[in-house]
Amino acid sequence: MAEYVRAAALSGYFEVMASLGVDPRGLLQEQGLSTHLLFDPEQFISALAAIRLLERSAEATGCVTLGLRMAEGRSLANLGATSLLIAHQPTLRKTLETLQEFRARINSTLVLHFEELEEDVILREDFSLSRPEPTRQSTDLALGVLARLCTTALGGSWAPRTVCFSHHAPPSADLPLYTRVFRCKPQFDCTFNGIVIGRADLDLTNDRADQQLALHARQLLHSVMSPAARGCAADVEQLIKLLLPAGRATVQICAASMGMTVRTLQRALDAEGETFSTLVNRARKQLATQYLANPRLRITDIADMLGYSSIGAFTRWHTQIFGVSPKVARREAGGAGGLAGREFQPPNRDSGGLEQGSSEIEPRSKYP
Repeated sequence: MAEYVRAAALSGYFEVMASLGVDPRGLLQEQGLSTHLLFDPEQFISALAAIRLLERSAEATGCVTLGLRMAEGRSLANLGATSLLIAHQPTLRKTLETLQEFRARINSTLVLHFEELEEDVILREDFSLSRPEPTRQSTDLALGVLARLCTTALGGSWAPRTVCFSHHAPPSADLPLYTRVFRCKPQFDCTFNGIVIGRADLDLTNDRADQQLALHARQLLHSVMSPAARGCAADVEQLIKLLLPAGRATVQICAASMGMTVRTLQRALDAEGETFSTLVNRARKQLATQYLANPRLRITDIADMLGYSSIGAFTRWHTQIFGVSPKVARREAGGAGGLAGREFQPPNRDSGGLEQGSSEIEPRSKYP
């Protein structure tokens, strides 16, 4: 599947680099980009180039909050032609569903999904890339933009319960930026990247929504820039990632979930030059690299999350695919630092703060 993103994904990059006193032209050239190319926000550029640019720029400037600084200056208008439709959805739930619908026209590698619990909802954004890449800056940027979108839909007085990051905490001097952007206390060294909101927030009314404007915007989008077509293989691969942790990523279950017979699904994949086993292997490769980079996850847990019945089977597969065992791969990636980390603690519902006595949500079992 093509990996592309609108040039608008880098909105604010030049301003942040200028504030840090660094000329970005050399960094852009390293990734095959140019200032001229980024002047048109609707221009599609390589998503990998954009992700690598942010990581290299953070390294060159020594600024670990570069992505979040970009997010702080974003507005809904940066989403381009879809912004009018998104702005006039009646509820946050509809806003997020619309963002999912048109995400291929905004960023083909960023997958938004939300998990509804009893009283909480976790809004997660994960990158689906053909090869593993460090994404700390892009993750901070994506979650910062998502938080601002939620605030736009629900009003300036709204705030999430908490925001979770799988990466380490920044220097203490940078923590106020996280609080300013997300308007809540952040948590680091978590098992997932996401924003935690109240379940009731999903169905709060957007007082500024205009049904007629939303209808007009949708008709316009469908006439001039309907969502980029997704092939059958892309949908199956996404479904495999969702079913792997439950051990249900079989061709029979995927076919049934898509309303097809196994034979019909196999013919559709054949037409795209893919096979089901290839997609399973590709999904496992992407997820294995992602999970091993998180020191909070045990290798035993990762084997289970990838649908393996034993750590031995997972180790044999990993060694065959990557040439080294999972343990060696984690050590070489620097991800086995022994950090204790912290489980996600839902904030106290009365005070809005974070308390050690709060009941836990278990990210391991619910959010692979």
